[in-house]
This record gives sequence, C-alpha cells and structure tokens, in this order.
Amino acid sequence: MKVSLLQPMHSSRIVHHADALEWLRKQETLAGCSFITSLPDFTEFPHLSLEEWKQWFVSAAQLVLSRCPENGVVIFYQRDSKKDGVWIDKGYLCQKAAEHSGHALLWHKIICRAPPGNVTFGRPAYSHLLCFSKGLRADLSKSTVDVLPQAGAVTWTRGMGVNACTLACRFVLEHTETRTVVDPFCGHGTVLAVANELGLAAVGVELSRKRAEKAQELAMKDLRKTPAGQCEA
Repeated sequence: MKVSLLQPMHSSRIVHHADALEWLRKQETLAGCSFITSLPDFTEFPHLSLEEWKQWFVSAAQLVLSRCPENGVVIFYQRDSKKDGVWIDKGYLCQKAAEHSGHALLWHKIICRAPPGNVTFGRPAYSHLLCFSKGLRADLSKSTVDVLPQAGAVTWTRGMGVNACTLACRFVLEHTETRTVVDPFCGHGTVLAVANELGLAAVGVELSRKRAEKAQELAMKDLRKTPAGQCEA
C-alpha cells in the first residue's frame, strides 16, 4: 500500500478502526513517519499465558519497528507489571525486540507516575519511555531530561500522560525529518492530539470503535481540562 494513502495532510488526523497488527502487516515501511505507542498489558489477553503474552509483545514490537523508516524513530511508553510477586520488565522486552530487528536505543527515560519517595504497594510508580532507530543518532547537545517528574494528564488508566506525549512528539519534531506520528495502539488519542498541537500529522489505529471515535475528536483543549492523574475507566 502506498504511503500517500495513509498519511494525512499537515497537522491533520486519521484514525483507523482496526486491529493494530493486522493493519501493520498490510503496510510497507511508512516513509515520513515516526511511531509513538504503548503496547497492551498481559491483563488484556486473558486467553494467553504469561510466556505466550511475552512472545506476543516482542513480536508486536518488532512489527512496529519494522514499519518505521531508517530516518524515523519508534518511541515506546510502557509501564511494568507484576504477576504472582514477580515484576515483568517491559523495557527489557522492547529492547529484546529492537536487538532482533537491528534498532539502536537512542535514549531511555523514566516517567514518574507518582511523586518520588512514595510507596505504591506493587503498582509501579514509573513508566519507561524508550526511543529506538535504525539510522538516526541523537544529538547530545540537544539532550532532554532523563526523569520526567510528572506524566501529565491522562484520559484513562492506561493512557500516556500529556507531558510524556509532548516530550516524545517534540523529539520527533526537533530531531527527525519525519512529520507524521503513527500510534497503532492509540486508545483515546492523546498522542495524536499532542502531535497535531505541535504541527505534526497523526495516524492512529484502535480496535475499540468507541475509543477510535474519541481518538478522532480528542483535542488539546479537552486534555487541558483533565487534571494530572485524573483517569476515566
């Protein structure tokens, strides 16, 4: 499929109501695009064992990476999980996928989901923000913070905070030549709204029709009304 059929005009948005992996398999490398996304947790796959989900996760991450051009980046926002007293490190799983596909880790940032120093009783107080690329290398003179104190407003419990989205989208804008952000697991569309606000075009994919409709319409003015930490189910 030609990229011109996929890419919206400058600062516009297209949201596909579809299965993310099926959609990605139909695409070739998406020239002019970078990816910012968050892959689903194992709790969303009750029919899979933990090991089966890990295999799914790595395979899905590899598919996302494979559709990014060499001059673009893939940025994963992932929160670790805990099962039966054992931590599941999603940052490691992303790195595993990247090593298999020949992508380098440009940076690894920590996004605080709770104020540092607080005990969260088994729920991680942080998320990973990891940036990979095949051909691009970061300009260290333009480095940004490695620890973001607040993720920012979220529209639902698994959503990516506005501050984290802004950091990721600004990196795409300032460090790459790509001008379209693709989120194949876009949820309510926070990444897409932030990308548009910064002048980037956006493409989202979402399995839930209700969320896809919300992702098509979500705007920064709506996110500004949502306090940090305020979540919808």
